[in-house]
Amino acid sequence: MTDEPIRPAATVVLWRESPDGPQVLMGQRGEGAVFMPSKFVFPGGRVDAEDHAAAREGFLSPDCARRLMLVVPPDAPSPGTLVAAALRELTEETGLNLAAMEHPSLRFIFRAITPPGRTRRFDARFLLAHADSLDGDHKDFSLASGELQHLSWLGLPQARALDLPFITEVVLAEVAALVSGSDQPGVPFFDNSGPTPQFRRLV
Repeated sequence: MTDEPIRPAATVVLWRESPDGPQVLMGQRGEGAVFMPSKFVFPGGRVDAEDHAAAREGFLSPDCARRLMLVVPPDAPSPGTLVAAALRELTEETGLNLAAMEHPSLRFIFRAITPPGRTRRFDARFLLAHADSLDGDHKDFSLASGELQHLSWLGLPQARALDLPFITEVVLAEVAALVSGSDQPGVPFFDNSGPTPQFRRLV
């Protein structure tokens, strides 16, 4: 059986402060979904052809853009294309829009390639953004497509108690460290592109 191709993908991890501590926005995939049914995830998805023509600039620092292009195949999408995909998926799945800011509002914090043998395989980049970067009410999901159910702002302990994909659990731990003020010694990268899994840091 031929293994699934690895498709580029991008995900937005939105967070905000609350009186009870940091919260992240998550939703539940439908039980009939081919990939990760019923799991709670961040909004995101694969890069589409339209994203290449709609590349978005100004949302990333030069360092984040550079790290997005480390250890990639020759046909990898540009940083602006990955941002376009992330923002499109955010709008489709939540009805929320990230506004263009005077300073970069997205931070590249994690990358993971789905292991072989899965029904779908993605080279997923996770981009962190604060809710203050949203254009409009960050509690209004009325324009969401319905692809993600039970959209909610969740405290980090509450989120980590849900039915999560393994990588989402790892990303949540990374987010918890970052929003508490910790820095990263490079962006963590779970590289399952070859026959042997590798853990890298993109510096």
